[in-house]
Amino acid sequence: MEKSEINLVKQACKELNITQKELAEMIGVSESTIKRSNRHIETTLKLLLENYQLKSRINNFQNSFTSILQPI
Repeated sequence: MEKSEINLVKQACKELNITQKELAEMIGVSESTIKRSNRHIETTLKLLLENYQLKSRINNFQNSFTSILQPI
């Protein structure tokens, strides 16, 4: 197992505040597949993290925009 893939799994779980088992369920693979890891999972995790980060940024933007529009 490549070191970068191990770090990516840990990073994904940490950022999403989930376990490896929950991550496996989210992307539709077994927990043992997550632990073994491979290129397909690495790509899926990158997309999952990008999606999570984008949703977080959109949320922050919407909250900022909403607070600007509220009367003082």
